[in-house]
Amino acid sequence: MSKQFTFNPKLDFAIERFIDAPTRLVWEALTKPEHLKEWYMPKAWGRVARAEMDVRPGGIFSIDIAVENGPDSPNLGCFLDVVPMKRLVWTSMLFPGYRPAVFDDIPITAIVTMETVGTGTRYVFTALHRNEADFETNKTSGFYQGTEIAVDQFVAHVIAMK
Repeated sequence: MSKQFTFNPKLDFAIERFIDAPTRLVWEALTKPEHLKEWYMPKAWGRVARAEMDVRPGGIFSIDIAVENGPDSPNLGCFLDVVPMKRLVWTSMLFPGYRPAVFDDIPITAIVTMETVGTGTRYVFTALHRNEADFETNKTSGFYQGTEIAVDQFVAHVIAMK
């Protein structure tokens, strides 16, 4: 997956931030479950009850979300591409080991890129959708807004790690 994808504004959204922290801290906050639990879910909406990550192509990406008055919601996926300190790609379209997924939610593929800029890091999160209907549903369901909140929490978490 080292080839670049073509961004399609009818199917994809991207959130970009400059993080005033070294790329190694950004990578650590992105790839260590104990850090992911601190920022992945918008705090006003719920929390990460459990996180498991095997950060290698084919490895598990598993996050259970806990919300008030409801059962935990499991989110299971597979890493597709891992270039330490540069790029991380995972999808909910496949289970670990590249096994075909069975899912109830709208699947996405997430691409995160990091680039050192001076003493900080340019961070870009991109969510790719299967079709326009999935994209529109995610925009209106709060997924996009929640992702923006989570990215802001991520940035704050990385800054606090300095």
